[in-house]
Amino acid sequence: MTDLMKAMVLDKIGTALTLQTVPVPSPGAGELLIKVRACAVCRTDLHVVDGDLRHPRLPLIPGHEVIGTVEAVGDGAPSSLLGQRVGVPWLGATCGHCAYCRSGHENLCEHAEFTGYTRDGGFAEYLVADHRYCFPIPKSYSDADAAPLMCAGLIGFRSLRAAGDGRRLGIYGFGAAAHIIAQVAVKEGREVYAFTKPGDTSTQQFARDLGAVWSGGSDDAPPVPLDAAIIFAPVGPLVPAALRAVDKAGTVVCAGIHMSDIPSFPYSILWEERVVKSVANLTREDGEEFLRVAPTVPVTTTVTPYPLSAANQALDDLRHGRFEGAAVLIP
Repeated sequence: MTDLMKAMVLDKIGTALTLQTVPVPSPGAGELLIKVRACAVCRTDLHVVDGDLRHPRLPLIPGHEVIGTVEAVGDGAPSSLLGQRVGVPWLGATCGHCAYCRSGHENLCEHAEFTGYTRDGGFAEYLVADHRYCFPIPKSYSDADAAPLMCAGLIGFRSLRAAGDGRRLGIYGFGAAAHIIAQVAVKEGREVYAFTKPGDTSTQQFARDLGAVWSGGSDDAPPVPLDAAIIFAPVGPLVPAALRAVDKAGTVVCAGIHMSDIPSFPYSILWEERVVKSVANLTREDGEEFLRVAPTVPVTTTVTPYPLSAANQALDDLRHGRFEGAAVLIP
């Protein structure tokens, strides 16, 4: 194996990534060296590059929806994983001893590490990852098709569970996460109501093709009151819009890691025991459950492949909504 690799590197917030030749990392204690086969491009990557998430480790290799094969193991990592295909998610490590870890909320760990944010990620030919935070990938998925499951799927699944068991589910922002989790919701017998940018008839048809019973603009009212709504778009004004769309005791889940400011709204649209909550990160339990569920739906992903060197184009295409589903970098 070569000692050098290609990687797309962020040197300064607000600047483009640059293709660089850098050393292949060595796995430390408990870590795996993984040869990247595919890495999906997430809106969180945009938030990192654009500076919405303010404390990345720099220089940084972004990317946290990684599929690859284990090339080497560090001390304490199981040698049985050599040659295995694994997925690497956003949550890269936790301390295991803070109050949140001990209470089953490792997603809120005080000392968590995050792939492609505080540790190098998958916009590269290789990365290292803590073996405890890697998932075996169902054989039914190709590398590219599996990559969006690692964040869009996992965060979408946690958001769906946070939304409760209501039958009528609204989804605001029909991108990578929504196109995955809508399929799970339909399989569970729910009615999906999809909200897109006003006038985006292509994405509205995409949502209907995936089983939505209705689709319209984010400025439209649904034809019936909703039991719950999930907001994937990082747009604060969608919170009061969703509150107006849900029925009494309805739940609005904010699924993104970043959102623009939420405008003031009248108490009357929150009253009657409506709930607004956020979803932060994920747990390993989320990953294990979702990767059991996904093949049984079966969840299919819509992906647009890009070469590793075109990471900036993929990010820009994501920013401007130029594809359906998810972009995936193929080293």
